[in-house]
This record gives sequence, structure tokens and C-alpha cells, in this order.
Amino acid sequence: MNKTPATSQLRLALYEPRIPQNTGNIARTCAAFQISLDLIEPLGFTINDKYLKRAGLDYWKYLDQTIHSSFNTFKETVNQSRLIGFSKNGTYNLQDISFLGNDILLFGREDIGLPSNVRNICDLMVKIPMPGIADENGSNGVRSLNLSVACGIAAYAAINH
Repeated sequence: MNKTPATSQLRLALYEPRIPQNTGNIARTCAAFQISLDLIEPLGFTINDKYLKRAGLDYWKYLDQTIHSSFNTFKETVNQSRLIGFSKNGTYNLQDISFLGNDILLFGREDIGLPSNVRNICDLMVKIPMPGIADENGSNGVRSLNLSVACGIAAYAAINH
């Protein structure tokens, strides 16, 4: 389901997304920044889901979107690009990454993130530092960001490197 081609080669990929509203918001962000969006099946919703469409508003026509039947299929089509995985346990901080024009920003499922077999083939694993508010044990009380928020932060960082 390819639409108007994006002017940037930068891509954002969602590994088996579960929540249609998140995917719709991410699609809107991709349309705004002219970033291609890859959705890797199985999805936790149908592509015609009303919540997906509502969250993406009327921006779907501006989106370069590809749906892949599996992670292996996705990987075969993007083998010339650097695959940058995002995880709260990433090795590198987002602000320390020098992005390339054909990078693929890969985000995992809302419930489990990226599985280890996918993390292991990423060229880099990146985290978005969250200083947050310390809980009673001195740990950051915020465990993770919403997927659509994390994608927006990463996309903005990548296009403004």
C-alpha cells in the first residue's frame, strides 16, 4: 500500500504493532516529516481499523507506507540500510547517534518491545534517556515512553542531526 513517495530515504518501522491509535499517530508523524513507514505483520488490528484511521486523520494520503508479511520479508527489502533498534535497554543514547539518510528506525511492540532475535541483528540499539522523577528506591519512576511519543522524538532527532 504505497502512497506518495517520501522525499527522504529515512524510514520508520514498527515491529508487530498492537495499538491502532499509536500506529495512526506515528503515521501522522511520518507524513509530517516525509518519512516512510514500514509495518511488520502480524498487526494487532486491521489496517481498516476506525481508531487507526481516526488517529491518522486525513494524512494517510500523504504517507509512503509498506506492509511486510514478516520480519524476514521486511529485512530482505531493506538490507542496504542501517537498522537502528530502539529499546529502553539500548546501548547508545539517542543524542549520541549520527544518523545517516537511509537509516531505518525500528520500534517494537507496545507490550514486549523488540524480541532478542530482532535486537541481535540491529546495527545499533538506541535508548531515549529519561531523567524522570526518582521513586522511593532511587530509580526512575517512568519505565518507558508511549510508542508514538518515542517514535516522534526519534524521528525528529534523525531528521535534525
